[in-house]
Amino acid sequence: MSILVIDVGTSGLRAAVVRPDATIAAEEHRPLLPATPAPGLVELDARAMADLALELARRVLAEAGPVEAVGITNQRASSIVWDRTTGEPVGPGIGWQDLRTVGTCLVLQGDGIHLAPNASATKIAHLLDEHDPDRSRDLCAGTVDTWLAWQLSEGAVHITDASNAAVTGLLAGDASGWNPALLEALRIPEASLPRIVDTSGIVGTATALDGAPPITALAGDQQASLIGQGCVRAGMAKATFGTGGMLDLNLGADRPAFERQGGQGCFPIVAWRRGDELVWGVEAVMLSAGTNVEWLRDDLGIIATAAESHDVAAACETSDGVVYVPALLGLGTPHWDHGARGTLLGVTRGSERPQIVRAVLEGVAQRGADLLDAAEADSGHTVPALRVDGGMSDNPTFLQALADATQRPVEVAPVREATTLGAAFLAGLAVGTWGGWDDVAGAWNPRTVVEPAGALDRDRWQQAVERAKAWFPELSALRF
Repeated sequence: MSILVIDVGTSGLRAAVVRPDATIAAEEHRPLLPATPAPGLVELDARAMADLALELARRVLAEAGPVEAVGITNQRASSIVWDRTTGEPVGPGIGWQDLRTVGTCLVLQGDGIHLAPNASATKIAHLLDEHDPDRSRDLCAGTVDTWLAWQLSEGAVHITDASNAAVTGLLAGDASGWNPALLEALRIPEASLPRIVDTSGIVGTATALDGAPPITALAGDQQASLIGQGCVRAGMAKATFGTGGMLDLNLGADRPAFERQGGQGCFPIVAWRRGDELVWGVEAVMLSAGTNVEWLRDDLGIIATAAESHDVAAACETSDGVVYVPALLGLGTPHWDHGARGTLLGVTRGSERPQIVRAVLEGVAQRGADLLDAAEADSGHTVPALRVDGGMSDNPTFLQALADATQRPVEVAPVREATTLGAAFLAGLAVGTWGGWDDVAGAWNPRTVVEPAGALDRDRWQQAVERAKAWFPELSALRF
């Protein structure tokens, strides 16, 4: 009873067949980068995405054989609009990082409507304004999961799940359905939006694939990673350190008390919906994580590969007072300062390559501790151990710094990207591959556990963060 998973990230697409023992039977990955036609614009080729998803899915099925079900996990909030009759996109999709609707968001604030430019709401409205200004066409709108489910079912289903719907900015506060007041304000016809379905459950048939297996899971990538790392009980948390960083904490059935953003800058999310079970969470955001290592490699040239950052940093025991604040794109949770910038402090004539590289890794770890502190404050939970995945989870120096900054054990996922595994669990629960959440929790087997071996100076860190803030005051004044 193996499961096919299609996993669409920001920079690549993966198809994998997952066995009932949670191992990978076959896997294919291809880069699929968005286009950046101008600063602040991020666009998707939806047709290329669909064609590649089908190609890779067929490849892994040919290698591993038939599957019982299909799960989809995806970059969230990226938005696509297409013609219902022809099935063709009206133009490029808009990626979640795209900032073209910042002005719209600021205008809406004047009317008491608070939306962030990285959510789907204003992206969908922009695409409709551009391609159907009088709203006379029969168009479909949706996020990446919606588009892939449409393609797999050959146009039979127009759906999204609750975890993806919750980060569009268009969902009602209690997750009961689309918010009619917002739809009216943005002139988004409800008929153009997908039907909201369970995150796990039979929702369609993948007739575009041999054997026509049922589609049984849709999930946003961070929620899939939460499940893939076995965080299926309230109070458990995971962090993904990729290009950026996301920390998600499971709240169980209790919705966060805040509507949009907690006092420490976390957001409410729907972790999943399954029948009558609706599970909430909070999410804390780091705008740049692995990007800082890429800066060392690609722009400064002081390391040849990302992996080398560990070897170079390990050449010194401490950074000798050098501190780096990883704010290349501003500061996310808990500060939300879009005008903050990367800051290197404490450099002397004796500061060498190892100290600089170690300071960068420790800076990302300190930001990870900021996210954990914020999530605990906004949720009321104390997290006993932090589970991690993402590219930076392969870096021993970073992992030790994270354990020392958080003063918690750091449990490292057995696979670098847990999103695929989480989507497989969700899909398999719907067809009996796994019997319930206890089976999912029992499948967790960390690759390694890193215990705190010291302590990073958190007070000194907060002083450094204050110096990084408001470098561009006009950007720091923006609030979404």
